Amino acid sequence: MWNVLRWVLAALVAGFIGQFGKSFALRLIERRRRERAQQSQDAVSKQAASDEGNRLEALVKIEKKRAKAEAKRAKKSKAPAGESND
Repeated sequence: MWNVLRWVLAALVAGFIGQFGKSFALRLIERRRRERAQQSQDAVSKQAASDEGNRLEALVKIEKKRAKAEAKRAKKSKAPAGESND
């Protein structure tokens, strides 16, 4: 009788531990998935910000070259016809 009762209690305890262990493991897995998703979203937003910064730098560089060329054209048009700009 005691032997059977001991096995029944052992089975109940094992089931109890197993169920809560499974729930705990699922919770840990879900938390890890959320953290990875957040990290990937952060990486994407950082990449987008970097791309935007690079694009703005390129636009500034192009505008600077355009202004320089315009100034050079204006300087040449103001020079007298027979002189060189050395």
